[in-house]
Amino acid sequence: MSITPEKKAEIIKRFARHEGDTGSPEVQIAILTERIKNLTEHIKKNKKDLHSRRGLIGMVNKRRKLLNYLKRTDFERYQKIIQELNIREATGSR
Repeated sequence: MSITPEKKAEIIKRFARHEGDTGSPEVQIAILTERIKNLTEHIKKNKKDLHSRRGLIGMVNKRRKLLNYLKRTDFERYQKIIQELNIREATGSR
C-alpha cells in the first residue's frame, strides 16, 4: 500500500525545487498522489476495508488543501503540477 523508499526518492528528485527539497507543495502533492493511487488499487480489491478508505479520504483532502494553497500563491506552479500529475482541476465552490 505505501510507496517504497526508492519510489519516494525518485518522486522527490523529480519534483524538488532545489537540492534537498522535500517539503515544497509540489513534492508533497506528488507523494500524496502516488500514495492515493496505491491505496485506490487496494480499496478496489478490498471493498470492505473502511479504515483504509477513511485514510484515503484524508489524503485526498490534504492534497486538495495543498493544491488550493499552491493555486492561491503561484498559479503557474499549480498548473504545471496539475498537468504533470494528470490531476483534474477542482471546480467546487469551496
